[in-house]
Amino acid sequence: METLAVVLEAPQRLVLRPLALNAPGAADVLVDIVWSGISSGTERLLWSGTMPVFPGMGYPLVPGYESVGRIVDAGVEARGRIGEWVFVPGANCYRDARGLFGGTAQRVVLPSARALPVEESLGADGILTALAATAFHAVAGGAAPDLVIGHGVLGRLIARIAIASGAPAPMVWETNPDRRDGDGYTVIDPAEDDRRDYATICDASGAADILDTAIARLGKRGEIVLAGFYDRLSFGFPPAFQREARVRIAAEFTPADVAATLGLVGSGALRLDRLISHVRPAAAATDAYPAAFVDPACRKMVLDWRAA
Repeated sequence: METLAVVLEAPQRLVLRPLALNAPGAADVLVDIVWSGISSGTERLLWSGTMPVFPGMGYPLVPGYESVGRIVDAGVEARGRIGEWVFVPGANCYRDARGLFGGTAQRVVLPSARALPVEESLGADGILTALAATAFHAVAGGAAPDLVIGHGVLGRLIARIAIASGAPAPMVWETNPDRRDGDGYTVIDPAEDDRRDYATICDASGAADILDTAIARLGKRGEIVLAGFYDRLSFGFPPAFQREARVRIAAEFTPADVAATLGLVGSGALRLDRLISHVRPAAAATDAYPAAFVDPACRKMVLDWRAA
């Protein structure tokens, strides 16, 4: 079998080309992808060539961990799932490219256990399952944030999930004036905020210098939650020492986070709407990727595979 996939041949060299697929095993499913999202965090690092080296890293690679589509075939142990609408958090199924993270293709093969059922009625918003679960993981790991730094899609989801979980609405900082549209919470320029006693600050900006900024706004024994993806971070020790600051890293979401997040969506407590700003046909991937990273008006770019 073959699939049409987005392939990063090398940093800043992206093509859309056919790739041979590994045959599905007994417990695998074959999914026809309908929509896939472009991550402005990890995929930006893969695109620029600045992704830190870790197992599985290397080019050529198929990016993507935010796809939704339908199971159209399966191995003998998963035949009962044919027809299900699922979220695909990545796939490693290509003979001639690495699957890092492997979800941005017209058709993918993955273990049945990794294909997560989602409501088809969510449409393209279903690709936000990964980011929403990431946000849930950051919020559920400790006290709910009373300050969120960054009002991109992740920051918006962190604020929405904090509220959906019953916590007070957090303050949100955003330096881009075009992104200061609150949704049940206040969004301001950080220069307008004089508060220096926040108990829990959650960073969704991914800024390399965020720790010094956040530590200066913490109260005594306050906690900073790092929800973004960073190459290297450093901070001045004396201010952190004076506050007895704590830093918590919110790592990859778990299946339990996905289940809890979809539960909030299903109950109506959490909305995923009005977060996707751009949708492009998959055939335009070579233009969509740079735009997703440099266009300030682009909150979330989605590729549509239906006409591929």
